[in-house]
Amino acid sequence: MVKRKVAVIGSINMDMVTSTDHVPAQGETVMGKGFKTVPGGKGANQAVAAARLGADVRMIGRVGDDAFGELLKQGLQDEGVCVDHVEPVTHCSSGVATILLSDGDNRIIVTAGANEYVNEAFLSTCEEVIADSDIVLIQLEIPLKAVEYAIALCKKHQVPVILNPAPAQKLSQQTYENSTWITPNESEQAQLFANTNVHLKEKLIVTQGAAGVIWTENGVEQRIAGHRVMPVDTTGAGDTFNGALAVALASGKPMREAVMYANAAAALSVQSFGAQGGMPSKEEVAAFLLERQ
Repeated sequence: MVKRKVAVIGSINMDMVTSTDHVPAQGETVMGKGFKTVPGGKGANQAVAAARLGADVRMIGRVGDDAFGELLKQGLQDEGVCVDHVEPVTHCSSGVATILLSDGDNRIIVTAGANEYVNEAFLSTCEEVIADSDIVLIQLEIPLKAVEYAIALCKKHQVPVILNPAPAQKLSQQTYENSTWITPNESEQAQLFANTNVHLKEKLIVTQGAAGVIWTENGVEQRIAGHRVMPVDTTGAGDTFNGALAVALASGKPMREAVMYANAAAALSVQSFGAQGGMPSKEEVAAFLLERQ
C-alpha cells in the first residue's frame, strides 16, 4: 500500500515538567519531587501520531540552535518523521513549556522561541512540499499570519487542509472558508463558532472528550460515541485524534469511517502517560476497532 503524504505545520516544544508538594509563593524556594523533559508542541505531537499510524509525514517547523533543538529534531526523526523542513533558528532558543505539577493541578508557562519564526518567509520555502502532500495539518501555536498564509497555499495547490484551532484564536473568515475541515473541541467550538453559517458548520468536526465526536453532513448532525476506557492521562488525546484523522482522510476513508478511526486512536492514547507516550500504532488501532465491532 502506498503511504499517504501528510505535511504537519506547527510548533515543536520541549516540555520541562517539575512536580512538587507545595507551590512556592512569591520569593519562596521549595524542594521539588521530580523533573523530566518530554518532547511536545501540538505540531510535533500530531506529526508523531500520524507517523505511528503509517503515514509518510513531513514536519514543517523551527527549533532553536540549542541542545533542545537537536534533541527535538532527532526525536521526530526516530519516530519516522521527515525533518528536512525543520530548520534551526540562529541565536534563538527552542520553544519550551515550563510545567509545574502539584496536587493534581498544573501551572504552565509557554515560551514560543523558534516557533515564532515559522513565518510567511519560511513557509514560502516549503511550498513545494506542501503542494506535494495528500493532506496538510496545522494548529495555532505558530504566528496567525503564517497559519493564514499556509492555508492559502493549500487552497492554491488544491491540497486538503485540516485546521485544528488550538489554542483558540480567531482567524479571518476567508481562512475558515479556505480550510477543508476544522477540528475544535467543545470549548473552542463555543468560543469561535457559536454563531456560524451553514456552509462553515459542515466543515466542523467537534471533539467532545469521553462523549465522542459530532459533525454535520448534508445538514444532518452526525455523532460517534466515545469509547469506555480507563483514562490515565488525557494529554495529547486531541493531537492523536487530529493526526489519525489526517491519515484516515488522506487514505480516502469516508468521513464516518475516518472519524471512527481517529476516535479509536484518541481513546487508546489516554491509557498511557504523556502526549506522545500513549500514541498508538496502526496495528493497535486496528485491533481496538476489531474488538468493538
